[in-house]
Amino acid sequence: MSMTSHSTKPGDVKDGAGSEFLAFTLGSEEYGIDILKVQEIRGYEAVTRIANAPEFIKGVINLRGIIIPVVDMRIKFNLGTPVYDQFTVVIILNIGGRIMGMVVDSVSDVTTLSPDQVKPAPEMGTAFNSDYLVGLGTVDERMLILIDIDKLMSSSEMGLVDKLAA
Repeated sequence: MSMTSHSTKPGDVKDGAGSEFLAFTLGSEEYGIDILKVQEIRGYEAVTRIANAPEFIKGVINLRGIIIPVVDMRIKFNLGTPVYDQFTVVIILNIGGRIMGMVVDSVSDVTTLSPDQVKPAPEMGTAFNSDYLVGLGTVDERMLILIDIDKLMSSSEMGLVDKLAA
């Protein structure tokens, strides 16, 4: 099991403290992913298409000399026709040492959720297979669908990451 060392700083997750999630929108829903997986957030830019790649892989971009795949989550989960505008962003993720981008409609904020604000996701037909759901985070009137982005991006249907060494 490869361990990456994160420098701990005050405010990092301690028991009972809470986890930080980057909130983003896809269609009319708000989702959240573990902020520690996020390397940076960029505006959407043209990508280079790759022949025979699945449709949800928009293409690749050159990120400071590294060629990274960019997945359009709206296409992947059939959330309507993607529109690329000034709000469209690419979240650059670091999943098990692989860098990849994920196109979303917009990014809202970073939200800290305590364990009691995260409820198990009910079994229902959502765009995301429940294997990839961590749960539902509730903040005041907002509901964030929390995604296990590691699991999702390393799933065989994405075909982006060789199975993460467990």
